[in-house]
Amino acid sequence: MGICEGRTVIITGAARGLGRAYALAFGAEGANVVVNDIGTSLHGEGRDTSAADAVVEEIRAAGGQAIANYEDITDWDAAKRIVDAALEAFGDLHVVVNNAGIVRDRMFVSATLEEWDATMHVHLRGHFCLSRHAVNYWREKQKGGANPDARIINTSSGAGLQGSIAQAAYSTAKGGIAALTLVQAAELGRYGITANALAPSARTRMTEQAFADKMATEGQAFDVMDPANIAPTVVWLGSAESADVTGCVFELEGGKIMLEDGWREGPVVDKGAQWATAEVGPVVERLLAERMPPRKVWGTA
Repeated sequence: MGICEGRTVIITGAARGLGRAYALAFGAEGANVVVNDIGTSLHGEGRDTSAADAVVEEIRAAGGQAIANYEDITDWDAAKRIVDAALEAFGDLHVVVNNAGIVRDRMFVSATLEEWDATMHVHLRGHFCLSRHAVNYWREKQKGGANPDARIINTSSGAGLQGSIAQAAYSTAKGGIAALTLVQAAELGRYGITANALAPSARTRMTEQAFADKMATEGQAFDVMDPANIAPTVVWLGSAESADVTGCVFELEGGKIMLEDGWREGPVVDKGAQWATAEVGPVVERLLAERMPPRKVWGTA
């Protein structure tokens, strides 16, 4: 039996890249998989359902259970239909993997309102709508006396944790997802729901454009950027074994699993009284000298 035998998982953006790797891995570990993907371009344009269908067929050919779903995660009613489809096909729901996203790379000084809104819409609203409907189902299940043993797995990014040149909107959205995960973990534990986030580094349509040199590891003895490297941790987080793990952000790359330490209080000076404006400069200089060096923004020297 696989580690997720009998569990049902919805994976958004599951037709390609990381989402496809997750879907295949969950299927191999016995999960019932809802492959959700509307088949848009990297910029969120167009529709193509064939890629999701292909992943479903691949899972079934390997002996797994899967259905395709083409609903839009940013549409409130459509997101509920995704949950309903999982329940109709498999009778229960245990895991939501919020993976779908788009990118509109642009230097901040050139960014447009449309690009900003589109990025926030897919990442933040998309994470909200599907998870909110899943939580409704799990909460009612818990109120009925059952333990949902449920998982929300969100997708942040190194860009969201430290910033990335030419990705102001994307970085902002991904940083928001990391914060959302902390709130979900704090609020939803009472219902038998955990919430964790990923900051994966792997070869996808998105990263091949932004970080082409770093992604070029195919053909090496160990393909560090193979999306399949990320999947085992995601599947484990979706399993019953991860019930005590919540509110965490995992940075994943190749064979590396790193637990992010998050924002913590740094050096402090407390005068015990109001500061004079002229006193602030030397205090800030002292604090900067005492702090841990911050991680550099991606794309800076």
